[in-house]
Amino acid sequence: MDATRIALFTDSYLPTVDGVVTSVLTTRRQLEAHGHEVVVFAPEDPRRRGKREPGTIYVRAKEFRHYPGYRLAMFPGRETDLIKEMGIDVIHIHGVGFVGIKGIWASWHAKVPRVSTFHTMIHETLAFYSPFGLNLHLLERGLRFYLRVFLRKTHGVVVPSRAILDEILALSPAAKIADVIPTGVDTDRFRPGTSGQGIRTKWGLNGHDVILHVGRVAPEKNLTTLIHAFPKVLEANPDTKLMIVGTGPYMEKYYDLVRHLGLSGDVIFTGFVPDADLPKYYAAADAFAIASKFETQGLVVLEALASGRPVAGANYRAIPEFVREGVNGALFEPNDVRGCAAAILRCLREPDGMREAARETALRFSVERCTRRLERVYDRLVAA
Repeated sequence: MDATRIALFTDSYLPTVDGVVTSVLTTRRQLEAHGHEVVVFAPEDPRRRGKREPGTIYVRAKEFRHYPGYRLAMFPGRETDLIKEMGIDVIHIHGVGFVGIKGIWASWHAKVPRVSTFHTMIHETLAFYSPFGLNLHLLERGLRFYLRVFLRKTHGVVVPSRAILDEILALSPAAKIADVIPTGVDTDRFRPGTSGQGIRTKWGLNGHDVILHVGRVAPEKNLTTLIHAFPKVLEANPDTKLMIVGTGPYMEKYYDLVRHLGLSGDVIFTGFVPDADLPKYYAAADAFAIASKFETQGLVVLEALASGRPVAGANYRAIPEFVREGVNGALFEPNDVRGCAAAILRCLREPDGMREAARETALRFSVERCTRRLERVYDRLVAA
C-alpha cells in the first residue's frame, strides 16, 4: 500500500486507558511504522488542558459524570476544514459517540471515504451507567436504533471477532462489513522470556503461583466472579495470589468485597500500571484469568497468550475464539464461580504444555499481520 494520510476518530483516549485506547495507539504505531501519516482526533480532558499527545487534534469536550474517565465532545469544531487542509485520504472511526459522529460528518463534507471499527457493545453498559435514572428498556431500544443507523452510515465496518460479526448483522442488517480484524498484539513486546522477577519481588510474590487480571476495574469486567472463585482456588492451591492490574470506578467496591471474603492478603490491587511495564506483569504471572462478558475481542487475552501464559477465560463472545480448552487455556461459563476456579486450577496444573500453543495462537494475530489486513481495507476504500 502506498503511503496514505489516515485520520483516526476516537471517543476514548488518554489519560483513560481501555481496550479502545490501546487499539488506537497500537494501530497508529504500526501504520506509522509502515510509512503512513496518521493523525488522531480525540476528546480533550478538561483537567489536563496543557498535556498533549503529539500528532493528536483535541476536540473540546466535557466530563461524562456517569462514567468516570470519559468525555463528551458535544461542541462544534473545525474537523471538516482540518481534514481538507491535511489532505486526508481515509477516515477510520473508533467509537459511536460525538467524535464518531464528527468523523462521519467530516468524511461526508470533505468527500473522504470512512471505515469504522465496532469496539463496544455500548447498549449493554446502560445497566451500569444509565444517566438520569431513565427507563432502561426505552433507552436500550433507542441506542439500538441509533447504532443501526450509525453502522449503516460508514462505507465499511471492521469487526474485531466473528462473535461480534453475528451480533452486528443482527443489530444492523444493512451494515457493510469490511473484514473481521482484531487489533493485533505486539508479539515483540509481549513474549516469553521477559523477566518478571522484579515485579514478583516488588509485590512479594516469590514462591507463589500468580493469577493475573489486567483491565479497567469496572462492573462490565465481571471481576465479582473471579474474586468469588478465588477462595476455591486457595482451597486446592493455598500458595496462590490474585493480582488485579488497572484502575477504574469500582476499585472501592472490589476492595470491600475482598475484605469481606477475608482475602486481603491474597488479592493484590496494583492500581494503574504504565504501559511500558505491562509485559513484566504478564511475565510475573503463571496464568491469566478473565470473566468478562463484554469482550468484543479481549486484547489482554492476546497479550497474555503472546507472553506464553495460559488463559482461564469466560466462554462468551470473543474469548473462545482465542482460548481453546486444554490447548492454550480453559473456559468457563461467565457466572459459574466453581467453573472459574476449576479453569484457573487447570491452567496452573498444565502451564508447560500450554505455553507454546499460547504463543502460536498470538502469532497468528500479531499487530504486523492485522495492520496489513487493515491497509487492504483502506486500499479498497480509496480505490472505490
